[in-house]
Amino acid sequence: MDTSITHDVPHRRYVLLAGGQEAGYAAYIPREDGVLDFHHTVVHESFRGRGLSTVLVRGALDDVRAGGGRIAATCSAVRYVLDCHPEYGTLEA
Repeated sequence: MDTSITHDVPHRRYVLLAGGQEAGYAAYIPREDGVLDFHHTVVHESFRGRGLSTVLVRGALDDVRAGGGRIAATCSAVRYVLDCHPEYGTLEA
């Protein structure tokens, strides 16, 4: 299944598309210091069990890194990816 990640800036979230359908999203709140606080990640029920939350979070983190941004991980799914993939550790504020 083809996947892609888009940054939905007006809704403050990264959206995972799988097979052309929204499969989930990672929501954030921009803090006053410019850090993006990732607080909630959802993979819709019909797409669960395929490892897509990791695909989503890594895509979001890659985009933040490419833009020179920093993050806070108050969402357990984002925390899990950070713990499993230390290459993202430099993104944490």
